[in-house]
Amino acid sequence: MPLLAVFGPERYWWSSFPLFATLATVYLYATYFVTKYLHLPKLILSRSYYKIAVITLIFLVLTYLLTLYPLPEVDFVIPSMSEYQTRVRNYNVAISLWFMFTVVLCYSLTVSFVKELYERLLLQNIAENQRNKAQLAVFKAQISPHFLFNTLNSLYSLVIGTSQKAEDAFIKFTEILKYSYTTIDNEYVALSEEISYIQNYIDLQLIRLDSHTKVVWNYSVDDDTTLIPPMIFLTFVENAFKYGTSTSRDCTIDINLELKDGLLRFETENMVLRHRDEFRQAVPVGLENCRSRLSALFPQKHQLLTTEKDSVFKVTLKIDLN
Repeated sequence: MPLLAVFGPERYWWSSFPLFATLATVYLYATYFVTKYLHLPKLILSRSYYKIAVITLIFLVLTYLLTLYPLPEVDFVIPSMSEYQTRVRNYNVAISLWFMFTVVLCYSLTVSFVKELYERLLLQNIAENQRNKAQLAVFKAQISPHFLFNTLNSLYSLVIGTSQKAEDAFIKFTEILKYSYTTIDNEYVALSEEISYIQNYIDLQLIRLDSHTKVVWNYSVDDDTTLIPPMIFLTFVENAFKYGTSTSRDCTIDINLELKDGLLRFETENMVLRHRDEFRQAVPVGLENCRSRLSALFPQKHQLLTTEKDSVFKVTLKIDLN
């Protein structure tokens, strides 16, 4: 902008019509900062063509109105020449103003696109680092899957016929474990697989819990083949069972999942019944990890809200998958 003002066409305007030169400079600066503030690259990438059209129209109208600014007439001895020179001068000023407006707008868009690209690359690196850390943690803790599942099969053969609840628990546990092992290397899984995982987790928890705990689990999706990161709801479901169950008091855990037109909404609600000090220390850490992962995977396309009121803890997660 200083280069345009000092070495561009504007350098002739300051002496002839300083007020117009000031208005032009302020307008060009405003164009630059407004373009950055409106995040036009994000609108372009998200295909918000209506908003882009409205913003472009406003810019064009404002630039055109500025070209209509009444400049002083050129004073020639011959009146007809004065009128002609004035029209030529006004035309050159208008062309120069449109040229500078185009330069400033293109420069602002370029800077915004480079900044957006850098942020996306940075978030992608953060997501990859977190995924690598999660894989490393699993690899450190895991034993041979072949040995593990063979052992489980052997134990299951010993349990058959002894207790129906034990058989069901073994089956659910094996399915959960298999899902954890098979999805650790996957960046995305079908939503139907995640729903089955949550269902198995709930069933396994209900086997060990008594009648005091009631679980209300509802889901409504218009496309269960939609791809999402694996186990993205795990922390919220685990926390609901960890802090919202009791063997002596009636309690209810609400879990809801909805997907409509690419907009995903996941909610959990539970009473904080035990380990309240532990809850207040542990949950924020788990939630911060979730926030970091969601920020890396869905930058500016998600919303995670948590509330605790009257010993009731609620989590609401919204993700735009479009």
